[in-house]
Amino acid sequence: MRQTPAHDTHNAELLALVPVDARRIVEVGCSSGALAREYKKINPACHYTGVEIVPQYAEMARRHCDSVVLNDIETVDDEFFLDRFSCDCWIFGDSLEHLRDPWRLLARIRESIPRDGSVVACIPNAQHWSIQARLSRGDFRYEESGLLDRTHLRWFTRKTMVEMFSSANFKIVAGTERVISPEPQRDSVLLLIRALAAGVGADPDLAVKDAIPSQYVIRAVPR
Repeated sequence: MRQTPAHDTHNAELLALVPVDARRIVEVGCSSGALAREYKKINPACHYTGVEIVPQYAEMARRHCDSVVLNDIETVDDEFFLDRFSCDCWIFGDSLEHLRDPWRLLARIRESIPRDGSVVACIPNAQHWSIQARLSRGDFRYEESGLLDRTHLRWFTRKTMVEMFSSANFKIVAGTERVISPEPQRDSVLLLIRALAAGVGADPDLAVKDAIPSQYVIRAVPR
């Protein structure tokens, strides 16, 4: 399967939520290493490990990471996991949705992460108004990148994202929303989403609010 294209720009909102004093970081799906490059400018003493499953991307990331592991993080055994991925901050920049079982991986992390550790993630919003509009006309088609990236295996709304972290015994303590702009059709679709929510007994205001972000960027800590 064709992979999501690598890019050399970083997610500024994600970077802003990474602790500035992290000692050891593991970034799953580090792509070109752009986020590592920017974080090492802030905290050069941190040991930054990138994890990649695409050899070409791993080679690119070696320019900026202290070490790069070319492997599928979901298949490594416990000894390897504890030896190579001992850290106080995990980063998932649009990568949790690419995993077969992100719930299990978060649970493994929770077992080994220190009490002062954290997980920072950027996750696409499956409740985005444009996806709801596509579903209304049966036009759910995978694309090369974006919300309908063909390599996505899992889909999350704000509600189910919170539930995923909670099930792994994490609590979300900070976050922000990424909003695409401009979106010419958004307001007219949001009116229909409001009416649909009211019709099924849901909160119309919340339904509209949750349909606007394209991604959620969060920081979670052990409970």
